[in-house]
Amino acid sequence: IYSLDFSRDPFGVLLRRRATGTVLLNTTVAPLIFADQFLQIATSLPSRFLYGLGEHRGTLLHSLDWSTLTLWARDVSPTESFNLYGAHPFYLLMEEGGDAHGVFLLNSNAMEVALQPAPGLTWRTIGGVLDFYIFLGPDPNMVIQQYQQVIGFPAMPPLWALGFHLCRWGYGSSNETWQTVRAMRNYQIPQDAQWNDIDYMDGYRDFTFDPQKFASLPSLVEDLHKHGQYYVIILDPGISSTSPHGSYWPFDEGLKRGLFLNTTQGQPLIGQVWPGFTAFADFSNPDTHQWWLENLQHFHAHVPFDGLWIDMNEPSNFMDGSEDGCPPGELDSPPYTPAVLGDSLSAKTVCASAKQKASVHYNLHNLYGLMEAKATASALTQIRGKRPFVISRSTFPSQGRYSGHWLGDNRSQWKDMYYSIPGLLSFSLFGIPLVGADICGFSGSTSEELCTRWMQLGAFYPFARNHNTQNEKAQDPTVFSPAARTAMKNALLTRYSLLPFLYTLFHRAHLQGDTVARPLFFEFPWDVATFGLDRQFLWGRSLLVTPVLEPGVDLVTGYVPRGVWYDFYTGSSVNSSGEMLKMSAPLEHLNLHVREGAILPTQKPGTTSEATRGNPLRLIVALSSSATAWGDLFWDDGESLDTFERGSYSYLVF
Repeated sequence: IYSLDFSRDPFGVLLRRRATGTVLLNTTVAPLIFADQFLQIATSLPSRFLYGLGEHRGTLLHSLDWSTLTLWARDVSPTESFNLYGAHPFYLLMEEGGDAHGVFLLNSNAMEVALQPAPGLTWRTIGGVLDFYIFLGPDPNMVIQQYQQVIGFPAMPPLWALGFHLCRWGYGSSNETWQTVRAMRNYQIPQDAQWNDIDYMDGYRDFTFDPQKFASLPSLVEDLHKHGQYYVIILDPGISSTSPHGSYWPFDEGLKRGLFLNTTQGQPLIGQVWPGFTAFADFSNPDTHQWWLENLQHFHAHVPFDGLWIDMNEPSNFMDGSEDGCPPGELDSPPYTPAVLGDSLSAKTVCASAKQKASVHYNLHNLYGLMEAKATASALTQIRGKRPFVISRSTFPSQGRYSGHWLGDNRSQWKDMYYSIPGLLSFSLFGIPLVGADICGFSGSTSEELCTRWMQLGAFYPFARNHNTQNEKAQDPTVFSPAARTAMKNALLTRYSLLPFLYTLFHRAHLQGDTVARPLFFEFPWDVATFGLDRQFLWGRSLLVTPVLEPGVDLVTGYVPRGVWYDFYTGSSVNSSGEMLKMSAPLEHLNLHVREGAILPTQKPGTTSEATRGNPLRLIVALSSSATAWGDLFWDDGESLDTFERGSYSYLVF
């Protein structure tokens, strides 16, 4: 379905799609530069409709007006044009006429991708090789499936992972955390998991809990389990290095076994994170995975957590490089440094020259979060014997096999709520379907209106967690007025009623790489009007979510693609020619539409996924204009490993 031509002068390759003759790649447009620490190759593009290339904050559809996207894992609040927590050197391009293709550069070094209005694109990386994978689709859904055939399909999450999660930094005590859980139960607001941030730890040290403020933590976890709920804790890769010898096993043992990143001099590299001075676990060393497991086993014996939230794994460092800076040399000061935030590879992370088991950090930096996720998912599986639940901040291609992702330290602002949609849709392209943003915003102070609208949108994030920073007023649903609280509760009850549908979408993602949260253009690739839409999204192929993203309105304008769509709540139909439509959107209402020809399996919602599981099921059948409809349901026990692979499931087609 393609032809490949080599050109000697000018040097390069031309890749064409046979069916249309479209030139997908033409690298003769600029010279190839191939040095050890500087590799550059450019191509023309067949259109301006380019997506992917993460992790960045911006619109879903990239602007090609001389923008440069840098890929180098970095701890920074999501800001336009900055290189963020993860690195995803993959793009999807929509060609004229509705065909799509994808390009993946398998390279973990610091890189930048320069976009030109020609339209054209230049890859520039400072290590490794040029190892390109081209996916010819021709439909955007198929491009993403083909990409995941290379990087691996996402893991099937446990059902409880798809419930509502609640967290904040600064509960201050286990009793305060418990109070919040009780208030949620009191108002019968759905909640599957309660989380704690770093304040549960003793001196911010991993694998410890504060013996005073969190003394009742084991009892809280026992109470959660009794109520069919789950407990998730944060974990950082920086291991405190200043405890007296013999008093902190994780560091003593890691040192003894040689499991930390080393300086060029062969001593553990010491940086600074929450507990103060820290060494950094080397997850490229298989022995580190065993030590990580042993630490988690010791802690699980005291606090039987169910899931793990791995943060700060870019890795983040409050110093640049280390306590001694970084040595001179080609790794820390390469001949060319891509346009990274801070203008140095060691800005707020460790030295690029740091030694790891597999290679130097220069080559492994963008893989740090992936390697930690692999160790963490494996440890959880061994400890609990069930599907692991891991949420990671730093990510790399194939991350979806081990973890989900949240979009980082956002702010309680309307624009942050909007940017979460292109964020989650981009991670759908990257094969990490379990994704969401901090609902109501992490830093700054939310308002009741913003939080209500955000809870409505967040109820349709594949991963739905409300999370808040310390020293800000609480923003969980229980603290608002009765009207707002009811609106939030109803949005969550709608989500819980759709869990059978959502769970089935995750099964399809796990089985063949279908997306869960899906851009509209994936279903309507011939409709150019959908190419730039990132204020709405679909669940699967058939549920359209149109959230309100601005203050003080009771109307929302959304694009309704061609065909018949049914109001989710009332069943009233709208027959669209493919047009922008005004929809009524009072504060208590989230617009949801079901596409003609779809059958959605739903369930009477309970306040946990476990309670919901036992309730009666019902089908929502949205007939097409030719009076046909189709849907499916995947159902198993919701937590056992490899149920599909072992055949212990039911799969029904309606």
